[in-house]
Formats: sequence, structure tokens, C-alpha cells
Amino acid sequence: MIETDRRSVLRAGAGLVAAGALTTGCAATGPAAPAHDPPPTAHTPRLAHPAPAAAPAPRRFPGLPAQITHGPRTRPRVALTFHGQGDPATAKALLTQAEKAGARVTVLAVGGWLDDHPGLARRILDGGHDLGNHTHHHLDINDMSEADAYAEITGCAERLRRLTGSIGTWFRPSRARTATPLVERLAHRAGYPHVLSYDVDSLDFTSPGAPAVTRAIAGEIREGSVVSLHFGYADTVAALPAVLKELERRGLRAVTTTELLT
Repeated sequence: MIETDRRSVLRAGAGLVAAGALTTGCAATGPAAPAHDPPPTAHTPRLAHPAPAAAPAPRRFPGLPAQITHGPRTRPRVALTFHGQGDPATAKALLTQAEKAGARVTVLAVGGWLDDHPGLARRILDGGHDLGNHTHHHLDINDMSEADAYAEITGCAERLRRLTGSIGTWFRPSRARTATPLVERLAHRAGYPHVLSYDVDSLDFTSPGAPAVTRAIAGEIREGSVVSLHFGYADTVAALPAVLKELERRGLRAVTTTELLT
């Protein structure tokens, strides 16, 4: 009786071993996860969209003065520079006109304007244009105290940095063609190696009519010129096609100020 029970146990054990072998063989038909692997997650995380690249920073141009009024007179290039303020629809219309003609411009933006229309900073850069600083409130910076003038420069610079990752490529004083020595030093302290002036004034802000704006530019522009224009004026929008056509007739190309000086 004991012998019979022992044989029964041995047969049962053999059966368990065989069953174990069979089970192992079935598992081997698919890859076994290592014991140390973490358990699979229910959801795969989404990849974040990359942040837009930072805008270009100010550059020092060796051999050029602290205040720049024009570029080289030996190359067929000019810079159309716009004071960035006013109706955003006008600004977008001017940018679109320039881009359709293959022109690139420079926009010196007012900080308060960027506060009201923050999307325009990226719109300007995405069009391949230069974007710079034209103070925060567009007041007469040359008549301000040192502290107030510096706040005007850095206020706009901070908004440009927040919106684009850079303080912009250029600084132009507000309500003045050139900066005083003090404002020039303050701009340098804020991170701008040069102050951008101009040698051609379109006088478009006086609303003289589109033909008069075109004549003012055509009468003075030449190789290397930097032209002062403004967003926010209907005459400027109406004059720009004729201005660009005149540049083409003379073999001049409208480029950013950075490209003009490079």
C-alpha cells in the first residue's frame, strides 16, 4: 500500500514537471519582459512644440560710429525703417506689400504698442525683417532726466525680450533724429552698441499725400541710405508700391539695416 502511494506521488510529480515545461514553452513563443522593466504606462506623453528661436541680438559693427545715419555708398542697397506704432492693420498692410515685392524692412517698435499688439513682434520677425527699440512711451527722450530716459529704453527692451527672446537689433531715439551724448551712453548701457538714425526723411507723418511721400524719398535716396517712415499713416501705405518701384528702376534693393551694414 505504501509502495503504491509512492508510485502515485512520483507519477503526479512527473506530470507537474511536464506541465511546467509545456507552460515555459508557450511563454517562449513571445518575448518575455525583463523583471526590472517598469510597467507599461497607459498613455504616451505628447512632445512639446519647440519654442520659437530667439530673435537676433544687437551687433557691434567695427569701424562704424556710435550713431549710424547710413550704410556703405558703394553697394546698391537701402534700408527702409519704420517707427512701429499706430493701427496694426496699417502695419500688416505695409509688411505684406514689402514682402510681396521681395523687400525687407526694419521696424523700431514702441514698447506700449507692443503691449497692445504683442503678436506683431513675431509677425515682423517671421517676415524676415529687423525689429528694434523705439522707447516705451515715444516721448522726447533727449529732454528727459537720465533715470527717465534709461527707463524708456529698458522698458521697451524688456518687452522685446519677453516677446522674442532678444532686446532687438537696433535702438532709435523717440521724437529725435539723433540722440544726445547722454542718451547714446544710456543706449549703450542697455545693450545697444549703436544708435540708428537716418539720412532720408519721408515726412510721411505730416500726411502730405502719397505722391509727396514718394517724391521726398526719390529726391534724396541713394546707395546706402536709411529712410525714416512710419506705421499708422495711410499715405505711407499708398506710397510704398511707388517707392519700391522707384528703387527697382534705380537698381536699388530694400534690405534690413543689419544686411545693409554687413
